[in-house]
Amino acid sequence: MRVVILDGATMGADIDFSPITRRFDTVIYDKTTPEEKLRRVKDAEVIVINKVVIDKETIDAAPNLKLVAVFAVGYNNIDVKYCREKGIRVRNVPGYCTDSVAQHTFALLFQLIESLNYYDGYVKDGSYTHSGLANHMGRPFSEIAGKRWGIIGMGNIGRRVAHIAEAFGCKVSYASTSGVRRPENWPEVSMDELLAESDIISIHAPLSASTENLINREALAKMKPSAVIVNVGRGAIIDSAALAEAVDQGLIGGAAIDVYPEEPPKANDSLLTVKNREKIVLSPHIAWSSVEARARCVEMTADNISAFIEGKDSNDVW
Repeated sequence: MRVVILDGATMGADIDFSPITRRFDTVIYDKTTPEEKLRRVKDAEVIVINKVVIDKETIDAAPNLKLVAVFAVGYNNIDVKYCREKGIRVRNVPGYCTDSVAQHTFALLFQLIESLNYYDGYVKDGSYTHSGLANHMGRPFSEIAGKRWGIIGMGNIGRRVAHIAEAFGCKVSYASTSGVRRPENWPEVSMDELLAESDIISIHAPLSASTENLINREALAKMKPSAVIVNVGRGAIIDSAALAEAVDQGLIGGAAIDVYPEEPPKANDSLLTVKNREKIVLSPHIAWSSVEARARCVEMTADNISAFIEGKDSNDVW
């Protein structure tokens, strides 16, 4: 089985691809431009990607293609409908990064609400040493115990975040973006109620027609002026320009963002030009990428390919 990995570098320089390479005839490209893509897939039976777009043109350029495997939970960069028409399977890796994303959700939150960058700098630049005081509370912070935590997207990651938030003493509720009703341990509320009542909102939903620009100017205007929002789902779920405006105008308390509509964002992206920089924390789409999560991702992808060859169902998108 000829396996072509088109963007291996997105998995990190330290990643071990041997779970795939020892089982299959594999070619690995660190990066693939749109111009290179059609040439590189022409002999592929299996295409493995993370962020590369697999569209109709790409699929037609790969006459032997049988499977598209994605190093991710989300697969909005794949034309699944056309794959179905062509009889090409699509498989993802659900659950591989649940712990990693949940952990990063809280890392972003605490850095934001406790102004850790500011306090770290205050000590390191000598200000604390020369202050003559045992303490410095230049930017007071509040406890999250007793706060209302609203979760948008109650999947595996949302549930893990909910459990951890409860351990910190938060009151958790959630809003569904899929319309699918499942029994949960936390109350489901309307999106309007979640926006209006939550002190902390975290986004763990996939990008879809129902979630794109879900958090727009109108939605942000419904939030408490003290509330903060954390997005570790997909960048296009939030209108970035509206978010930057809300932060700068003090309409919300702050934001912590790991994902962007365009990755990497352009230099003039509204989130990079926020005036109230102390009210926004940014990371470069790394919530999913703990060492352990990336290793699981590769192993699960290898298992997906093996299961396909053996004719077994395994994380089929369709």
